Amino acid sequence: MRIGEIAALVGVTPRAVRHYHHLGLLPEPARRANGYRDYSVRDAVLLARIRRLTEVGLGLDEVRDVIADDQGREFIEVLGELDADLARQEAGIRARRERLAELMRRPAAAEEPVSPALARLLGSLPVTDSPMAGKDRELLTLFDTSEGSDRLYDALRPLTRSTHVLGLYRRLDELADTPPDDPRIEPLAAELAGVVPDELLAGMTAADEREEPAVATGFRDALLADFPPAQGRVVQLMIETLMRRARERTREPARELTQDGESA
Repeated sequence: MRIGEIAALVGVTPRAVRHYHHLGLLPEPARRANGYRDYSVRDAVLLARIRRLTEVGLGLDEVRDVIADDQGREFIEVLGELDADLARQEAGIRARRERLAELMRRPAAAEEPVSPALARLLGSLPVTDSPMAGKDRELLTLFDTSEGSDRLYDALRPLTRSTHVLGLYRRLDELADTPPDDPRIEPLAAELAGVVPDELLAGMTAADEREEPAVATGFRDALLADFPPAQGRVVQLMIETLMRRARERTREPARELTQDGESA
């Protein structure tokens, strides 16, 4: 058989046959005197097997491994790995479809698409036209895919029921056009740090230790640069206060041990 004939018999293209030759999956047959390849029935059987293996989802490198093992033991192993991979893909597709279904069930928001946990948090926030509240919503979407984001949203949920928070946003908005030495800055930064739940402090230190120093510093610089000077100063002082609180909390167990003579 010539290349076009074996390709038609098995149901592939001559180009595919040449590609299999190039990869070493299908040995080159002997050539006739006129230079044409002369394929045998054995070649057709092997080509058909290659086609079937690719149709069940094996990559060409995996097909080569299977063909090299005449006993079929590796074939079963590779099929098992393929089945597990397809199961993972199936689970991923199912999760994405569930996510899409949830998005279609609820009213669209400007931040969409976001995780279900963040969507619930945003939906519980009081309605306000505060520019600073809008910035906070944007920052929440930035961390939406981070590790532990669900715990972050759970810890923030009590703040959504606090009328005091809206007053803090209003006071922050009033600093939009003031200089960075405004006397209202330090008291406001202290109040803002005071409403942050302790549950968030452990996450702050963990994230700070997990990131490269340059990454953490770069993000903070970019964050502060996004605010007018006075507001940026408030945010900077608040972050510094929260980081001090977080470090103090991590040292508390050690202090308790040293106060106990036997434990020390």
